[in-house]
Amino acid sequence: MCSGLVVTEVLAAQPAAATAPAGYQNVRINEVTSSGNDTVELYNAGSAAVSISGWKMSDDGFSPQTFSPSAGTIPAGGFVTFNSPKGLGDADKLVIYTSDGTVVDRVEWATDEAKPAMARCGGDGTGAWVTTTAAATFGASNASGCPSSVPAANRVRINEITSNGADTVELYNGGTSAVGIGSWKYVDNDTGHSPVSLSSSSPSATSIPAGGYVTFNSALGLGDNDSVFVLDGNGNTVDSVTWATDGAKPSDQRCGNGTGWFQTATSATLGTANSCPGGGSGGGSGQTGRLLGGGGSLTSGCTPEVPTGTGSAPAGTLAWPGGPDVTIADNVCAFTTSTGPEGRDLSGLAFDPANPSVLWAAKNKNWLFKLVKSNGKWIPDPAWSATGKQLRFAGGSGEPDSEGLTVGGNGHVYVTSERDNADNTVPKDTIMEFDPAATGPTLTPIHQWDMTSQFPQLDTGSKDDANLGFEGVGYVPDSWLTANGWVDPLTGARYNPANYPLHGSGLFFAGLEWDGTLHVYGLNSDGTFTTFGTIATGENSVMDVAFDAGTQRVIATCDNTCGETHTFMRINAGGAIVPDTTYTNPAVMPADNLEGFAIAPTSTCVDGFREAVWSDDGIYGFGSGSSSYGHALYSGTFPC
Repeated sequence: MCSGLVVTEVLAAQPAAATAPAGYQNVRINEVTSSGNDTVELYNAGSAAVSISGWKMSDDGFSPQTFSPSAGTIPAGGFVTFNSPKGLGDADKLVIYTSDGTVVDRVEWATDEAKPAMARCGGDGTGAWVTTTAAATFGASNASGCPSSVPAANRVRINEITSNGADTVELYNGGTSAVGIGSWKYVDNDTGHSPVSLSSSSPSATSIPAGGYVTFNSALGLGDNDSVFVLDGNGNTVDSVTWATDGAKPSDQRCGNGTGWFQTATSATLGTANSCPGGGSGGGSGQTGRLLGGGGSLTSGCTPEVPTGTGSAPAGTLAWPGGPDVTIADNVCAFTTSTGPEGRDLSGLAFDPANPSVLWAAKNKNWLFKLVKSNGKWIPDPAWSATGKQLRFAGGSGEPDSEGLTVGGNGHVYVTSERDNADNTVPKDTIMEFDPAATGPTLTPIHQWDMTSQFPQLDTGSKDDANLGFEGVGYVPDSWLTANGWVDPLTGARYNPANYPLHGSGLFFAGLEWDGTLHVYGLNSDGTFTTFGTIATGENSVMDVAFDAGTQRVIATCDNTCGETHTFMRINAGGAIVPDTTYTNPAVMPADNLEGFAIAPTSTCVDGFREAVWSDDGIYGFGSGSSSYGHALYSGTFPC
């Protein structure tokens, strides 16, 4: 489906002149075709729009010339396309410049590599270049146009570089098989230099194992405003990076490891996973985010879990609108329990609307935690329970596979379960109501609503299928539904809460991991429930659900399965709940099974921002040896 690709990727811009537009360094070449219309797509990975007025392009046969883009400004997370004024051919290259001549990005390809299209795969703006036989996806995410597999050499990426003393380059193999590099070479951006063999520059190996690293010291020297291009045995460029003054001092690292944007770190991690624990300028990519905090030794039995199920973000996903910095917000191995001694599986999160200093958290293996801040970290409230409280099904039996939670209009905590962990091959999709004021170490539901029969596709005898049920739940107040004219699917008329006298003051939106749909319920005080139908989120899966009063949106969250994204949903003019805007996580965060997400109420706003919190179901972070390994909670900011 794809051929051995030959490309050059410049992941960072040359130093900007005074007239270079703000944010230009976040614009990347994202897709190219040299077949027919010779079309180019640019992508803005930044959090603000970028003007491309007066920008130019060149190939390997002519000087920079102006082009006519589909729009004069690229919105944050958006795309712009244009047709090359001079045409693009085989074994060609493309360079993009700002109006003052500053290089923005560049890519090269060999014969037929851009036919029918060549696209970044594995992440718009950052993924490896591959040739695809599928239709081009100009103006939208590359996910649907990417092949199912990427050639082994294209899985090798420059992962870290330092121009401070040793001038060392680290390569990382993100593929599933080893890649031989015995005949590979490298060169810097001095056109007077010829490529130098890696084997003559003290490489740590002649092949890179799957998931492994190789480092080498540059015999050419690396300085300010420099580049490194890595070439395979045929002289074709595999990957490249460019940085500005002091950008690679002490180290520039991809965040996340092997796939993300480069940022300047405070210390090198050569030969190991990049943790990007902080830094200054954000390195060559122009990203200024830092991942702060963390560390600590794993306790006995605490065992992080490698993330699974990585997929692409929905088309049109925008960059995170909040601050770029993120803090590791818990103690290492903080959520070990008698049924989960490995410390994993912290999932759903919800701020308490009546007391935003409280964050509720559900752990899959039937535990509920009430968290409060202490020295900047979220810790179990010792006045409630320093070790969490164990959850049971109605009658005090079973081990609910507790995934999602929300706080209802009555102040009670509602928790979803996908199955009974005591019999985990059988689905048990329930919503349980707990009174957090109840005393004792164990909580049993005041009410329990069982919707299992609505999802026969999950009852196959497989524990994996049984584990794809209610992953999240959000309480949505009637006041929002009525004020925005939601049409009741049961009556075809505007929703009238009075038609359902036992349901309380709002409805509950349960997210199904199986297909990314929301299922709307009225939970009646007599133990019955009303089903209001299904809502498509545009996500392949849903891991958490929330209603945010600040944005007046229902939020459906998906983890790395959908590119770490959050879809904000509104009520349209026709009275239907539909996707509005989708955001990805801050660039400094790992691509893990981040199953929980919560935004603090606007009452907590400081300087236009409020807290956002994520939970890592696998406490894996950036992997063994990183500052995030063994931690479950991350704290960032979201606009008020």
